[in-house]
Amino acid sequence: MNCAISGEVPVVPVVSKKTGLLYEKRLIESHISDYGKCPVTGEPHTIDDIVAIKTGKIVKPKPLHTASIPGLLGSFQTEWDSLILSNFSLEQQLHTARQELSHALYQQDAACRVIARLKKERDEARQLLSEAERQLPAAPEVTTANATLSNGNQAADGGEQGPDAKKICFGISAEVITELTDCNAALSQQRKKRQIPPTLASIDDLEKFTQLSSHPLHKTSKPGIFSMDILHSKDVIATGGIDTTAVLFDRPSGQILSTLTGHSKKVTSIKFVGDTDLVLTASSDKTVRIWGSSEDGNYACRHILKNHSAEVRAVTVHATNKYFVSASLDSTWCFYDMSSGLCLAQVTDGSEKVDYTAAAFHPDGLILGTGTAQSIVKIWDVKSQANVAKFGGHTGEITSVSFSENGYFLATAAQDGVRLWDLRKLKNFRTFEFPDANSVEFDHSGSYLGIAASDIRVFQTASVKAEWNPVKTLPDLSGTGKATCVKFGPDAKYVAVGSMDRNLRIFGLPSNDSTEDSAQDS
Repeated sequence: MNCAISGEVPVVPVVSKKTGLLYEKRLIESHISDYGKCPVTGEPHTIDDIVAIKTGKIVKPKPLHTASIPGLLGSFQTEWDSLILSNFSLEQQLHTARQELSHALYQQDAACRVIARLKKERDEARQLLSEAERQLPAAPEVTTANATLSNGNQAADGGEQGPDAKKICFGISAEVITELTDCNAALSQQRKKRQIPPTLASIDDLEKFTQLSSHPLHKTSKPGIFSMDILHSKDVIATGGIDTTAVLFDRPSGQILSTLTGHSKKVTSIKFVGDTDLVLTASSDKTVRIWGSSEDGNYACRHILKNHSAEVRAVTVHATNKYFVSASLDSTWCFYDMSSGLCLAQVTDGSEKVDYTAAAFHPDGLILGTGTAQSIVKIWDVKSQANVAKFGGHTGEITSVSFSENGYFLATAAQDGVRLWDLRKLKNFRTFEFPDANSVEFDHSGSYLGIAASDIRVFQTASVKAEWNPVKTLPDLSGTGKATCVKFGPDAKYVAVGSMDRNLRIFGLPSNDSTEDSAQDS
């Protein structure tokens, strides 16, 4: 007997008193509660009209297709196919969700980078604007004063012009000139009382110099140390490499303190800024960077200066440690404020076009010496940015310039060798013929002169008429036949040499000799 509603054998059968029809209990009760009548005849019904029927246990007959083994296998196959399809669908949904999540994370990361870059550019723009507003009142006076120059003039009359202009140069203000003049007076007065320190390495010591150590600071893929500087107070050596990095090296411990990365081409010049935590680098990528130490001991780039339109060959720091100059192959040199990174003056020579390859401040700070690719050495008055003297006679590009500590002598290096100039009489008084001289350097006391070429030569300085005697010849142990830079350590206790390999080499007294000398001094 089947249910009058579902047509199936009822599990809990009931019968209607009025119609006598058989129903499934749950179905008829649900229908009566909703409509209050019989679903077949339409007569009014209540729950009380339903009478339960007692029956035995009902066993539903199995479907026909499950009554055989092939039928069961077919059912199992159908269930398996359904399960596999469901699993495949879930895997597809998971893959799609992962792709959407990856894309969302990438967009979020890119947005964060853009926001960080915009914030940095905003802060730099605000800083430049505040510095520009501070410098602006002095601009008209400086522009008028510089308009009358004949030998040297502002590159853009107080500001860069044209469609490629990037920054405005407001000129060197009267306050800055006063500061430079006061520094010059103080240093000149101190120089009159200057004495050679008793701790300076003697000639006998230099004659015993040999290689003490060699340190691979730069990459083997692009070897070559192109520039160097030494912070005497901390005995830290900075090197600029062809591999686009600059390295700060602690000589006493033999450890690398920091590697400065950011330039896209070789680092052509590097300078410490006095005893501060600032470092300057110039590069063939046309930029100058100002680096400062951070809390973790590493150095971060604080300013990127893009005033030049060609390779920047040299940077040199003024004695105040507040200003510096960069020299470039774009025929200009720039005078910068250290704290803000603002270019106060960009100077070119109106009388002739020359490309600047080297630069150095006079110890007193009011004279700037520059070397050029046209074999000419130019001397500038920093206050007026006027070319006050020029020296000819070299052959090939000027690779290095260095002023003696006494302020009387200028040494210049070029392809034909090294020339010494008397700044009082503006003439050459001695020539050292070392082909392809790459670097020339006076030690801090002005007692020794170092020359880097195919080897390294050290001379004892003397007067104009006296002979400058050779003290020591150090071999170029790099195997490249080209020493690129030479620097004297504190009190000339050692000589640091960079070559066209990746190693920094230290020459000094062997440990046993230095121990004996210390005992004798005590």
